[in-house]
Amino acid sequence: MGKKIYHYPFWIRLWHWVNAVLCILLIFSGLSMQYSDPQNYFISFDVAVSMHNVSGILLTLGYIGFLIGNIRTSNGSYYKINWSTIGRDLIKQLRYYMFGMFRKEKTPFPINDKRKLNPLQKVTYDGVMYLLLPLLIITGWALLFPEIILDRLFGVSGLQLNDLVHIITGFLVSIFLVVHIYFSTIGATPSAHFEAMINGYHKMHDEPESH
Repeated sequence: MGKKIYHYPFWIRLWHWVNAVLCILLIFSGLSMQYSDPQNYFISFDVAVSMHNVSGILLTLGYIGFLIGNIRTSNGSYYKINWSTIGRDLIKQLRYYMFGMFRKEKTPFPINDKRKLNPLQKVTYDGVMYLLLPLLIITGWALLFPEIILDRLFGVSGLQLNDLVHIITGFLVSIFLVVHIYFSTIGATPSAHFEAMINGYHKMHDEPESH
């Protein structure tokens, strides 16, 4: 049997699953508000607004917990990017996703004791967790308390601009969620990564790592 690495402590797993549920609720309620029809709706506008607001507040609290966890534990180290080699590393990883894995080649950046994310995952996750998600949360709170928004910015309504940024950011996070679920099926087995996020252990391949 392959070696097991305890890469996902309980707090990470709890945050991950709660965050996933909240993101789905935010997408569902956000679409319901965006395309609501008083004569034909799946859930009422008022319920969608309440669901969106409560989910957004809980997402904010969860994100604060995620940041604290990354600061106080070693988990934050997995997100650090080696900028001196990132260009070459991204090309290697992209080539693997486009061609290598279909040819049964070994991954260029296998998971081990010191590595949990490949270079492409680091860039993507850093962009989502440290840029998109904070922007989504900030614009969401600004919509919850519109009096804190500038009346006009660049000749347009501050509220409208904030709403536009919030929608675009939410759309990008939604795309990430879909892609994330797909890539989670790429492992030793289609369910391996999901099992790891349940029991905390990543099962390593029996074959030697490639470098």
